[in-house]
Amino acid sequence: MLRTTSAVTYVGHATVTIEVDGVRLLTDPILRRRASGFLRRHYTLSIPDLRQVDAVLISHLHLDHFDLPSLRMVGRETLLLCPYGTAALLRRHGFIHVRELAVGQETYVKGVAIQATYANHAGRRPPFGPTAHSIGYMIHGSHRIYFAGDTDLFPHMTELSEGLDVALLPVWGWGPTLGAGHMDPQRAAEALALLQPSMAIPIHWGTLHPLGMGWLRPRFLTAPPYLFAHHARQMAPDVHVRIVEPGQALELTNGAVKPVTDLLA
Repeated sequence: MLRTTSAVTYVGHATVTIEVDGVRLLTDPILRRRASGFLRRHYTLSIPDLRQVDAVLISHLHLDHFDLPSLRMVGRETLLLCPYGTAALLRRHGFIHVRELAVGQETYVKGVAIQATYANHAGRRPPFGPTAHSIGYMIHGSHRIYFAGDTDLFPHMTELSEGLDVALLPVWGWGPTLGAGHMDPQRAAEALALLQPSMAIPIHWGTLHPLGMGWLRPRFLTAPPYLFAHHARQMAPDVHVRIVEPGQALELTNGAVKPVTDLLA
């Protein structure tokens, strides 16, 4: 059934379904109990309806964002949008419709414009490569939605602010500490001061953890979005922060937001 409303479903980590103007997009799909040999999922996964995915947005090649078994679940014939340096790897694994984008380039999916944006994040796939760019995506439809992928703060975020309705911002990672190229809750709130969206939804939290770490130090799985909301009230008080738990969804209608319960069915 064609959906005409805009909606965002937080599947977990950087995996989000974005529905705008009848187009369903899926970001950085991790659709298994684990993302690599040492990362485990913290909660029971609810897999979205993959038959209705029009395109997958891939931000970069790190193991917690680029998972070949999950991409195969979506389907080898689904359109994959990806950064430069990624297409050859995908085609070697049998994916047919692959479209690379450089920062600033734009493409269309059923009339919805999707533009690649800069991301301050290393792009090499461990342990042996290849190396590709890291990007985010700006979706231009009846709602303007920014999926940041994985990035640290960068000053040119101000150039993304015009007419921005929703910012999907990473506020943590998959372990108790963060490496370079990431935003913690405070830096993500600083990003809001540059982006000035109508609404922000924290992502990249609460989902994956190293084996055993979810029991030993669980606070990093639950605290980041609330710390982000706390800092956002101080640094970007005009931005409405909505914390969406993994598996939950929000519907966007004429600037309003309301919970949705059936988008994962």
